[in-house]
Amino acid sequence: MSPVPLILWMVAVAHTVLAGRVCPRPPEIPLATVDIKKEEYNLGEEITYSCNPGYVPQSGSRRFTCPLTGRWPIVTLRCIPKKCSYPGPLNNGKIHYTHLSYQSLVSFSCDAGYILQGHKTSQCLADGQWSEKLPECQSVICPPPPVSPFGALFYLRLKPGNILVFQDVVKFECLSPLALFGNETAKCLANGSWSALPECRSVQCPHPVQVENGYINLAVRRTYQYNENVTYGCYPPYVLDGPAVSKCDKTGNWSIKPTCRAPCTIPVKRATVLYNEQKVKLQDHFRDGIQHAETIWFFCKNKEHHCSYTVPAQCKDGTLSVPPCFKERGWFSSLVKTDVADLTPCESIN
Repeated sequence: MSPVPLILWMVAVAHTVLAGRVCPRPPEIPLATVDIKKEEYNLGEEITYSCNPGYVPQSGSRRFTCPLTGRWPIVTLRCIPKKCSYPGPLNNGKIHYTHLSYQSLVSFSCDAGYILQGHKTSQCLADGQWSEKLPECQSVICPPPPVSPFGALFYLRLKPGNILVFQDVVKFECLSPLALFGNETAKCLANGSWSALPECRSVQCPHPVQVENGYINLAVRRTYQYNENVTYGCYPPYVLDGPAVSKCDKTGNWSIKPTCRAPCTIPVKRATVLYNEQKVKLQDHFRDGIQHAETIWFFCKNKEHHCSYTVPAQCKDGTLSVPPCFKERGWFSSLVKTDVADLTPCESIN
C-alpha cells in the first residue's frame, strides 16, 4: 500500500476513535457549582467552577477543559466562608464572637451603667456585610435626686446639661441656717439610683464663753444657729492667741476659743538689744515690756575672740527669760567700757 492511502486510513481510524470519546459529569466540589451542567462533555469543551454565595476560592484552579483522554483532571479547588470585617469598636460595651465569617453570629453587651440601644446580635451575610447596624451603649439616666419638698435641701449640677446620667455627680446644700449631715455629693449609679443622700438638720450652739482679759464683740445672750459667728478681742496690752472669729459648727459647739496672752516685762534695766533688726536702747523703748510672741535679741560677748553674738528671748504669755550669756552693766561701767553691742560681730570674724 502506498504511503498516501496509508496516512488517510490512519487519520480516518483516529477520527473514528476520538469521535467516540467524551468527558463524563465533572466531580462534585463542596460549596461550589459548575456553570454548565451536562451528562457528557465534548473534547475541548470548557467548564468553570464557582463558589456558592458566601464562599470564596482559597486554592486550586476554577477552569477546566475536557482533554483527549476523556477524563477530567484532578480538581483541587477549595471554597471557604467569606469573612466580614470586625463590626466594632462598641464604646462602653463588648462584642462577643467566635468567628467573623459567613453565617457567624456576633452578640453585643454594654458595660455596667449603660443600656444597649439596637439589636443584640448580628450575622455575617454572603456579601461580607453584617445583617444589623452596630448598636450603641447609652448611659443609664438617673431621675432628679429626691430632695426636700420645702427646698431645705437642694442640689447643684457639676456639669451642664438637662439630664443626669451614670457617674454624674451633684453637690448638695442646705438652706441657712440648717446644717448638712452626710456626704456633700451624690453619684448617679449603674442601676439608675443615687448614692446615699445627705439631710438637713437644725443645729444650735450655746452662748459663747468669755475669755479672760478679753471680750466678745456684740455678743447677744442667746443661742446661736449653725454657721453664725462671733469675734473675740483682748484688752490692751493683752494680745489674742488664735483666730479672732469663732463659728457655730454642726456639732453644736464653737469652732475655737482663743486666749488673751499677757505682755512681758524685761528684767533688765540697761542694755542695747536687737529689735526688728534695729539696735535700740532697752531703757528707752521697752519700759512697758513687749507683747506676747514678740522677740528681742540680747548681745553676748565671746571673750576669746573679743566679738559679739546675739541670742533671742521671746515673750510667752508674761514670761521672758534673759539668756544666761548676757551680762548687764551698771551705769558707770557703761560709760567707761565698750558696749557689747558695738563689738565686731563674731560671724564677721569667722
